[in-house]
Formats: sequence, C-alpha cells, structure tokens
Amino acid sequence: MRIADLPREQRPREKLIAHGPDALSDGELVAILLGTGIPGLPVVELADRWLAEVGGLDRLAALDLAAVLKRKGIGPAKGCVLAAALELGRRLARQRLQRADLLDRPELIADWLAPTYAGERVEVFGCLTLNSRHHLVRCHELHRGSRSHADVEPSEVFHKAILDGCHALVVWHNHPSGDPTPSDDDVQLTKRLADAGRLLRIAVLDHLVIARGAFVSLRQRGLGSL
Repeated sequence: MRIADLPREQRPREKLIAHGPDALSDGELVAILLGTGIPGLPVVELADRWLAEVGGLDRLAALDLAAVLKRKGIGPAKGCVLAAALELGRRLARQRLQRADLLDRPELIADWLAPTYAGERVEVFGCLTLNSRHHLVRCHELHRGSRSHADVEPSEVFHKAILDGCHALVVWHNHPSGDPTPSDDDVQLTKRLADAGRLLRIAVLDHLVIARGAFVSLRQRGLGSL
C-alpha cells in the first residue's frame, strides 16, 4: 500500500503540510521517507513496526546502511533515502557544534552524540577536542565495551588533545541502561581528568553521560571538580 492509497486524513504528507512536521510521529516521518509499504503492511505500520523492533528512532539512526538494507521491504532506493536523511541530521548538528561556544551548551553536545551513541548496547567513552573559542575540533571514540574508571587513562585522552592542538576538551560516555545518572566511578574519573588537565593547561570543561532521551552534565551538577 502506498501513502497515496491511505485515507487523506491518515496521509503523513498531507498531515505535514497542514500541521507542520512537529505534528507527525516518528513513524509517520519515517513512512514519508520510505514511501511505500509491503504486501499486507501499510507504510506507516511498516515504519512503526521497524522502530519498535530496533528500539526507537535513536537506534534506527545508529544503524549503518548495510543493516538498513537487510530489512524486508527496504531496497537500495529506500535505504539510501533514509540513510541520507539521517546523515543530514547528524551533519546539521555537527555544524551547530562547530559554530557554538560549548562551555555552557551541553545540550548541543548531547543532541549531536545521541543519534549515534544513545542507542548503543555497549558503553562507549570518548572526548571532544575544542579550540580556544571552545568550538569543536574533533570527536574521538576512545573506548568501547564495559568500563570502570580504572580502564580510562588520562594519557590516552590528553594524547588526542595534544595531537589536535586543542585548548580544552569535553569527555563523554553513554549508559546503555537508559539511566544517565553518573556513577561514583564516573565522578572519580572526571576528577582525575580535571586534575591532569590543569597540569597540562588543557581544561576539561565537562563530562556528559548520554542515555536514550536524556543526558547529564557533571559540570552543571557540580560534580567531578570541574
């Protein structure tokens, strides 16, 4: 069934034109990108089912093209349209990061990291290196898998910072559990990194914990001696 075959009031495109994109569900927006469903499954139901099975929009956004193309009813044309739309979203978020002073804008960082890392099923730790204006230089993924504070050494973090010639950095990691509350290990690691940064004159501005639909800034909470 095509979108054009749905009753007019149920067509996502007409709904978007009449009420704007904010009025559409995640499934309806994905359905517009897909265009058509599969036999026995209208396109909106196809999109809703896919989102439910992968675990939501953030996990859909984290899929690579090869994983997208394995989905029944998603051929190269649909897969490329969807992958392109998600990549445009990521690039727009990155451009906002590159223009913004990130000292007091943790929400921008979280918005950019979340599509890639909030849906990860394993913990990922990394850092953003920043120039003298606190604009983004580069994002580094430093560690993947289960982690304790002892697994991350300041040397590997600041090695990237020195190579980038940066003046400051923000460290980040995700919580696959969905709860962004920092652990005691997270706070202790932040203190270690902040102390090392003072010695090297590379400020650690923040430590963000990213989860599905939420994040915590340790700096905003006054944790980790930031």
